[in-house]
Amino acid sequence: MPQFSHSRVCGTMDDVAHAESAEQLASTGEVTRVAAETPFGILVRTLADGGAVVLSGAGLSTESGIPDYRGPSARARPATPMTYQAFTGSTAARQRYWARSHLGWRHITGASPNAGHQAVAALEGAGLVTAIITQNVDGLHQAAGADAVTELHGSLHWVTCLGCGQRTSRASLDDRLRAANPSWAPSGTMLAPGLEGTGPAVKPDGDVALDSTDGFIIVDCLACGGVLKPDVVFFGESVPRPRVDECFSRVGAASSLIVLGSSLTVFSGFRYVRYAVKLGIPVVIVNQGPTRGDPLASVRLEAPLGDTLTAAVASLGAVAGAF
Repeated sequence: MPQFSHSRVCGTMDDVAHAESAEQLASTGEVTRVAAETPFGILVRTLADGGAVVLSGAGLSTESGIPDYRGPSARARPATPMTYQAFTGSTAARQRYWARSHLGWRHITGASPNAGHQAVAALEGAGLVTAIITQNVDGLHQAAGADAVTELHGSLHWVTCLGCGQRTSRASLDDRLRAANPSWAPSGTMLAPGLEGTGPAVKPDGDVALDSTDGFIIVDCLACGGVLKPDVVFFGESVPRPRVDECFSRVGAASSLIVLGSSLTVFSGFRYVRYAVKLGIPVVIVNQGPTRGDPLASVRLEAPLGDTLTAAVASLGAVAGAF
């Protein structure tokens, strides 16, 4: 397990830009030397030691065009998320959600993994990352090739029935919603395919901002006629206990916890930082903006995820050989 001093180490993108090149690291065979000098170097050393568990948040997906709630640009597009209580308590709320989600779905399916996702997948493939716990619901870790992914808050790619519990694909629901609403468009205006141009703004949870959803027809479960809900954890809803415990187990077995792109504002993710610290497991945070876990982190790096992780993989590849 990496051994860090108790004092926190903080850095910025300058540390990544000014870190020793991969070629210099390769010529010396030393990762620990640069680790003693910069937060970026400590990140590289921590990953080189292996056994890392990644906890990722919305900040990792913003470079794929999926917005977040609390990142640097979030204030420019404030969004109120759907709550479990509103969704289950009102047919009108469900109509609003599914109409907005129906338009936003094509944006989610059109998103591609970015350099950050690809770097995490490469680190897992090299055996340096043993598990990925993601707060994201976009499936981009898997699209990048990662395998050991636990989707803490579920996945937008699946739908579950609140009546019988049947789980079906979001793609099949999309077909049904298209068939039920062949000519529907918000405010009576057709959108160009793929929401090109000036279509409604996509929100962090995959739906779009619309003033009116009048006329949109929702569909029910084919098996029992029950209410269909995206297989994600809404605000006000609890993460299933077996999933919570699985993540505790993964963190407990880790050599380090690497937090990527999460403000840790929501307790469902923050608890794993607290658990790691309780067990004496080092916590490294890479994020743009402050996080709830900053006081607990051994290392804090303020930097873009894609560039930082790509540079880390390059440094590790130079030292240990190509992944």
